[in-house]
Amino acid sequence: MPSSPAALKRAGRQSIFDMVKHLNFPDIVDSDAPFTSVVVDDRYAFIAGVVAADTVAGQALLGDIAAETGEVMETIGRLLAKIDLAMSDIVRVDVHLTDINQMDAMNQIYRTFFDEGAHPARTCVQSEGLYGGSLVEVTCVARLRDLA
Repeated sequence: MPSSPAALKRAGRQSIFDMVKHLNFPDIVDSDAPFTSVVVDDRYAFIAGVVAADTVAGQALLGDIAAETGEVMETIGRLLAKIDLAMSDIVRVDVHLTDINQMDAMNQIYRTFFDEGAHPARTCVQSEGLYGGSLVEVTCVARLRDLA
């Protein structure tokens, strides 16, 4: 039974590797870093860590935790829209804060991006050294629509 992507292709069968798409949207997240902004497989979209940034200048937009959280969540919404998804399709979120004591302030903004009672599963941790001195970074997973 063939198991490598090349062997599956020769056998006329599709592998999971054929279903994975690596998508970058330089108008939203412009980076020379070795990562893909959005990776989509047959069921989920994986959004790489997002910080508040000016994509034209290539710099982090530093501010208070509320301003950065709002910008990050807006950016995630724009990335999802590029693949015909919405914030309501998010099923998992990881939030990294440089100061865990800012969680309440972050939550005040974060919660406005989801319907009450429909918040995704989430982990929130304190992390040092976020890109460009950012206060918050968010990674998420969204479920694709119209799955049989």
